[in-house]
Amino acid sequence: MIIGALFYLFALVLIASAVAVVSVRQPVNAVLFLILCFFNAAGLFVLLGAEFLAFILLIVYGGAVAVLFLFVVMMLDVKGDVPRLPLKRFLPLSLGVGAVLLVQVVIMAAFWPEAHAVTSVAADSENTKALGRVLYTDFIYPFQVSGLVLLTAMIGAIVLTQREPRGTKRQNVQAQLDRRAEDVVTLRHVESGKGAL
Repeated sequence: MIIGALFYLFALVLIASAVAVVSVRQPVNAVLFLILCFFNAAGLFVLLGAEFLAFILLIVYGGAVAVLFLFVVMMLDVKGDVPRLPLKRFLPLSLGVGAVLLVQVVIMAAFWPEAHAVTSVAADSENTKALGRVLYTDFIYPFQVSGLVLLTAMIGAIVLTQREPRGTKRQNVQAQLDRRAEDVVTLRHVESGKGAL
């Protein structure tokens, strides 16, 4: 009874926040609603018994990706008053995508017992331990390659968003090291009582 109520609570808040992500005008508010989506999806994962996926969703997506989105939105200074396209123009496409998703959900619900029987093979061990064993033994090379791809993407994002402020002066260390004292320092012997000029 309580699990069913929690499921409907998480699901309703998830759907409402997902609608808010695509309907609010301010990009910062959209990112905050996206973080709310991640938290509610993590709650649904906990109810399904996949606590590892819930924590990964919170740590990776809620903690890193959404904050990265927030920083990118603030760095790019995206204005919220972007002109909206008419809803009627994209209504057939959105209804088509919704119909495809509905068909997929119906097919999954029809074949749920078979899919659940396949996934419950390793029920004798914890799913976090089983997932870690498979990830770091059988798939260690793809895991490391994905880490390198993410590192490359992070460096590329930093390089692309880095802007040079106008009017800033930069230190040229090599030019400073190459200077000689004879070129920049002039010694004058000034007689007492007379100015330097």
